[in-house]
Amino acid sequence: MSDSSQRTGGQAAVNPGLVLLLCSGASFMAFLDLSVVNIAFPEIIKAYPSTTMANLTWVVSGYAVMFAALLTPVGRLADTVGRAKVFLGSLVGFTIASLVCGAAPNAATLIIGRFVQGAMAAGMIPAALGLIMAATPLPQLMKAIGAWSAASGFSAVIGPVIGGLLVDHLSWRSVFYINGPIGLLLLLGGLRGLPKHLPPAGSKLPDLIGTVSLAVGIGFVVAALTEGENWGWTDARTLGLLICGLALCLVALLRSQKHEAPAIDTGLWKSTRFARTNVVASIFGVSMFAWLLAGPLWATQVWHWSIMQAAGALSVGAFASMVTSTVAGRISDGTKHRWLVILGLLMFAGCTAMQASSFFFDTEPKFWSAWVPSGLLGGGGLGFAATAISSIAATSLPPNRFAAGIGMNLTSRQVGGALGTAGLAAIFASYDRPGVDAFHAVYIACTVATVVAAIAAFTLPDPAPAPVPPQAQEAAKSADGSHSTAGAAGA
Repeated sequence: MSDSSQRTGGQAAVNPGLVLLLCSGASFMAFLDLSVVNIAFPEIIKAYPSTTMANLTWVVSGYAVMFAALLTPVGRLADTVGRAKVFLGSLVGFTIASLVCGAAPNAATLIIGRFVQGAMAAGMIPAALGLIMAATPLPQLMKAIGAWSAASGFSAVIGPVIGGLLVDHLSWRSVFYINGPIGLLLLLGGLRGLPKHLPPAGSKLPDLIGTVSLAVGIGFVVAALTEGENWGWTDARTLGLLICGLALCLVALLRSQKHEAPAIDTGLWKSTRFARTNVVASIFGVSMFAWLLAGPLWATQVWHWSIMQAAGALSVGAFASMVTSTVAGRISDGTKHRWLVILGLLMFAGCTAMQASSFFFDTEPKFWSAWVPSGLLGGGGLGFAATAISSIAATSLPPNRFAAGIGMNLTSRQVGGALGTAGLAAIFASYDRPGVDAFHAVYIACTVATVVAAIAAFTLPDPAPAPVPPQAQEAAKSADGSHSTAGAAGA
């Protein structure tokens, strides 16, 4: 991703408001597909009864794997060949993949479609941010980034409601089909309204070998964790996938240290504060994504709520997250961000500990005495933690690396999320039937991972004595603060 210093000429003919609208719309659609698929997942399981739940979790983790692996290199590709080209190409690919998912005759086609969706989302997000930063005058830039982020975050708040309505009145396939007309409208607007980006002379294409190694490596590790319980943890297939996956990730990491356009921007890790923050984000991503997927499954399979009842209940955590992320975003004192992260993580751990307890969560539905308080704790904690993590990550870097910092932070969360989804599948596979005990085991694992993340957060150093430029600080508060609502629907 590029920063605001890489502005193209001839911007007088560009309408910044239209660029913001188009880019926000595409980002809304990409992040919406995270939350609506969670609410549709119980119906997807019913649609493919011959496919194990472990295999069907690739509908979620496949998206996360591709998003995580391709976010940085595709962002560099956009700066090399043109942001508008990458944005529009990714938008077309995302729309087509959505239609394939909706029409999927079997689980394999659906999973492949989700992989493609994740890859295309990884192209849309950094290109969208780059287009906004290039088209918007500097005095309005931070407000524009805040509006873009708010649109992305709002998709998580409204996602359960939209998904519930679509699934309840139409079918689970409609959560993918709806992207067709939206994508077409955005494409028509983008062809007319997006600025023409002239890449800087000498721009380098991203490292293809490193990018492929990273994507395949993460995929192999997730596959080993997903299938380990079925195959056996000492089975040659499990160990082979795990070893090969880790080796490929190491190849990508080593190449990134020397390549001019690396798959992983390791230069950002020179900041100890930034590096440790992304470790916390990754660990938290493990518990957050597992929690996201377990929520609608518990509501529909254990308490036997309807899809609309589950969607309404899931909104408790989503709106709690929106409130606390707004509160956290208003705190500009960098020395307080670490404590906000710790507070949020402990609240989230309290939520999952409640859900792991038979006293609160058993076969008898307990909306007011169990679901609501745990949802407020989980969603509220998520809002505090995710917003403060994003603020620390962005303000740990110089202003001209802000966009790259957002990308790396999102990547860290997605890697953790893919592993968390695989962990949920492995735990469910260890039980003959994913009943109350299986869910409690998932929530115990979420609690442990969150506590580990909170311990790691204690090691986050305070910001350097030198003042952080106001632009970077304001951007940090708005840019990913609203992303914290992504997943709060999984209360």
